[in-house]
Amino acid sequence: MLSPLEIIQKYYPEDDELRRLLIHHSTQVAAHALGVAARHPELHLNTDMLYRGAMLHDIGICRTDAPGIHCRGTLPYLLHGRCGAEMMRSEGDETMARICERHTGTGLTAKQIEERGLPLSLGDYRPETLEEQVVCYADKFYSKSRPESAKSLERVVASLEKFGHEGVEIFLKWHEMFG
Repeated sequence: MLSPLEIIQKYYPEDDELRRLLIHHSTQVAAHALGVAARHPELHLNTDMLYRGAMLHDIGICRTDAPGIHCRGTLPYLLHGRCGAEMMRSEGDETMARICERHTGTGLTAKQIEERGLPLSLGDYRPETLEEQVVCYADKFYSKSRPESAKSLERVVASLEKFGHEGVEIFLKWHEMFG
């Protein structure tokens, strides 16, 4: 099995701004996720899965169109999780595929996809395992458009509120468990 950095190298062969940003962001998320595991031994989190998931959760951004963060693909940025899932499935790693496709917001339901007209196939993309939830939770504190610092709890809540209070409630529940 390839290491996360070897997988990133495979899909991002050039040492460019996008690869550096991806590694920086993913390292921030990994440190946060591993910090949760260290603070909460009672959760019995799989730290190898947390590290791999945090490092690979955004692997699909290279296929999306988000020039502000150096993404020069053709697909809407919202699809980066789905793209990453496809990439991880091609690597034979269903566990990482699930982390990729389940980290958008606090997860997406078929109802949310349909009501918002999102360009995703209908399905349930909510994090299920504790590890999926921790990676999703940790990711919310770091922005690729402002990579220099972590978001405060208030900023995370405000950014989630734009998409409905249900996501805020999920995040605050996670914060009680993982914070």
